[in-house]
Amino acid sequence: MDFNSFGLHPDLLRGVAELGFTRPTPIQEQALPAGLAGRDLLAAAQTGSGKTAAFLLPILQRLMGKPRGKTRALVLTPTRELAAQIHEHLEALAKYTPLTGAAVFGGVGMGPQETAFRRGADVIIATPGRLLDHFQNAYAKLDALEVLVLDEADRMLDMGFLPDIRRVLRHLPTQRQTLFFSATMPAPIVELSRDMLRSPEAINIERKQAPAKGVAQALYPVSEELKAHLFLELLKRGEIGNVIVFTRTKHRANRLSDFLEKHGVPNARIHGNRSQAQRTEALAGFKSGRFRVLVATDIVARGIDVEALEHVVNFDVPHLPEDYIHRVGRTARAEATGDAYTFVSPEEEKDLRAIERQVGKQIPRRIVEGFDYRKKPAERFEVPIQERIAEIRARKAEERARANAKAE
Repeated sequence: MDFNSFGLHPDLLRGVAELGFTRPTPIQEQALPAGLAGRDLLAAAQTGSGKTAAFLLPILQRLMGKPRGKTRALVLTPTRELAAQIHEHLEALAKYTPLTGAAVFGGVGMGPQETAFRRGADVIIATPGRLLDHFQNAYAKLDALEVLVLDEADRMLDMGFLPDIRRVLRHLPTQRQTLFFSATMPAPIVELSRDMLRSPEAINIERKQAPAKGVAQALYPVSEELKAHLFLELLKRGEIGNVIVFTRTKHRANRLSDFLEKHGVPNARIHGNRSQAQRTEALAGFKSGRFRVLVATDIVARGIDVEALEHVVNFDVPHLPEDYIHRVGRTARAEATGDAYTFVSPEEEKDLRAIERQVGKQIPRRIVEGFDYRKKPAERFEVPIQERIAEIRARKAEERARANAKAE
């Protein structure tokens, strides 16, 4: 089967061909017929499966030839990065059509987004919070809406967006086509889907969640204090190419980024404390090849599409198997191949066992020949939080003592 078999408009097929899509992925093959037929859709689709095109193509096909100047499709998504990525994908698919889209998310000015609402961008891709901000104004009415997409529904649940989604729904026409995508189906998501969908086509609902087939997984047992040094060693040996490396916290992301910079490794960091401009610059630099390493927290575990990403490294073992699935899913996207390495300290073995149960196999362990696993680093990668608190208290006490002495 190829994309010509779906009856897509020739101008859309030009965009598809220019993106290098030769044949549909399984989720596209299953979802496109229902989407193009105007049916509601409930799809369990893992990251990297090609689901973005699976919902964008039916939308664009539906809007071809329709009167312009009104927003007729809305895509709700959990993160700014994913909204920007979907918008980029839409522009590529719609390149040879007159159809337009706009990304609406926080961290940037509302002015250009207001303009998109007033002009009636054909498709708006939005995060729930910023969309609700716009709904406080009359210009943001979406009374002509025909299609709603809820993407990464389970991630929105994890991020506490479920009440916001229900508030958004109150602003939308009830007569519409709804396309619902979620990697997992916990009870609140199932309940939400029942409220939103009418006789949906169900796809892949019973599939056990697992990494994409093209992901080669490996574990590197290592003490906590040597993780950064092992990562640096693999980079120097050329065993890791361009890579997204995931840390547990924003603090650890900053520490690792600084460590790499100190050792001459170009890198960028992205996490919740970075401004939108910083996050955008980091992603652009990584995608262009200016940075070999992108250090990230789970804010980008879903929604970042980097062509030919060679490696994903879990600097820390994720607490949840689902987070592991989505992290390693940044590589081997759309049936490509890639490597996913996980650094495992003795304290993380319990979380690792849960991951191995989820993926249904033991992940092979590797030892790096020639690396000194017994050495003691000159400096600790991370100072324990108790010591950091004690240091802050001591510094404040010293400052108070100096201030008192000066006052006397």
